[in-house]
Amino acid sequence: MKPRLILAYVLIPLGLIIAAVPENTTKPYKLTADELLEEVKSGTQFISPDEVAAMVISKDPSLQLIDVRSAAEFEKFSLPNTINIPLVDILNPEWEDYIHQDVKLNVFYSNSSNNANQAWMITRQLGYENNYVLQGGLNFWVKTIMNPKEPSELSPNEEIAKYNFRKGAGMALGGADVSTQPGASAPVKKPVITKRKKKKKVQGGC
Repeated sequence: MKPRLILAYVLIPLGLIIAAVPENTTKPYKLTADELLEEVKSGTQFISPDEVAAMVISKDPSLQLIDVRSAAEFEKFSLPNTINIPLVDILNPEWEDYIHQDVKLNVFYSNSSNNANQAWMITRQLGYENNYVLQGGLNFWVKTIMNPKEPSELSPNEEIAKYNFRKGAGMALGGADVSTQPGASAPVKKPVITKRKKKKKVQGGC
């Protein structure tokens, strides 16, 4: 596929989302469209459900999950220790210290990868780092972690080990189907994040 077609495929859905997001009038974009396209094509923004599950179970303090769905969807179900920043609020100054910092590893998620990936693209174009996307979103999380498919006895040891990990992780995180768990964890609205130090203006000059 030609680069221009790939760029259109990526940026047209993003444009629809940006139309619903408050206008960015104060933050200069740091990445060009071509630079953003290269990062999108590399797919390095994605983190697998297995990696996230391992961090959640081990209570890794560096992990911060960010649900970009609506508040209504968030109240019905969320992953443990998640904060809710709806996609339409992603540029709200209230949340800048949470998504533009170098303390936590942020993982955006939504039902699929789409909205979370768009949140990543918006923040990445602003030059923000430490933001990633849960691969496949909650739908893939349910399929792989909460309801893993049991491999056959002839499957490679790696596949069996992966299944055993997922089965154990699913049990540790509350059982089978997320649809039966309307409140898996108490919502965490404001995690403690150290604010970025603002650079002092240089005195003097003309």
